[in-house]
Amino acid sequence: MQYLFVKEAGVQELTLEGDEHRYIFKVRRHREGETIALRNLLSDALYFYKIVSLSKKEAMLSLEKSEILSVIAKKKLHLLWCVIDPKSVEKVLPSLNEMGVDAITFVYCSRSQKSFKVDFKRLEKILLNSSQQCGRSSLMKLSLVDSIELFLEQYPNTIMLNFSEQNINDGSNIESIFIGCEGGFTAEEEALFKRQNIRGLDSPLILKSESAVCAVASKLLL
Repeated sequence: MQYLFVKEAGVQELTLEGDEHRYIFKVRRHREGETIALRNLLSDALYFYKIVSLSKKEAMLSLEKSEILSVIAKKKLHLLWCVIDPKSVEKVLPSLNEMGVDAITFVYCSRSQKSFKVDFKRLEKILLNSSQQCGRSSLMKLSLVDSIELFLEQYPNTIMLNFSEQNINDGSNIESIFIGCEGGFTAEEEALFKRQNIRGLDSPLILKSESAVCAVASKLLL
């Protein structure tokens, strides 16, 4: 664990109870007198607290010092991702967070199952746990857009990942990319993108959506 997320981090005196207390006491096995790092994820500040007292139900902390430490990816990548099975998203979300994906915008594509719903509270909890482990100092941004067209109005240079002789590593730096769901894109969805903005991976194999999104993130960010 690189730090513990506590929304009140930054105040001089702090009391940890419930899940936060159990985590540092039973999971991390910290002891009285030790110093732990906290973030509130509202800024790049990292706060160092001394454990003044520790009981079975609560821990009393006192702020010793703070420093500005920004831990972010060198590049920014925004994913437009067709809605797929939430369980598949949850499995790869920590990996995408560790690689430094800046934002994910979900959209219901023609071949998305409309019964799938995006549980943003659950995804944020996964991101918080992942960020505490990898040290990321800002949360990935998550959103839902009503249509592909609305996203393209804001991000007109978005690349579509599809079968193409043009590789995603060819040409200019990619800041936003569209990942499909099972079954791929319809002709109408493809028509929304210029030919030069449709790129592929150097592989003849068909990837699952969650495999494709991890492959793209690793190629473009690492």
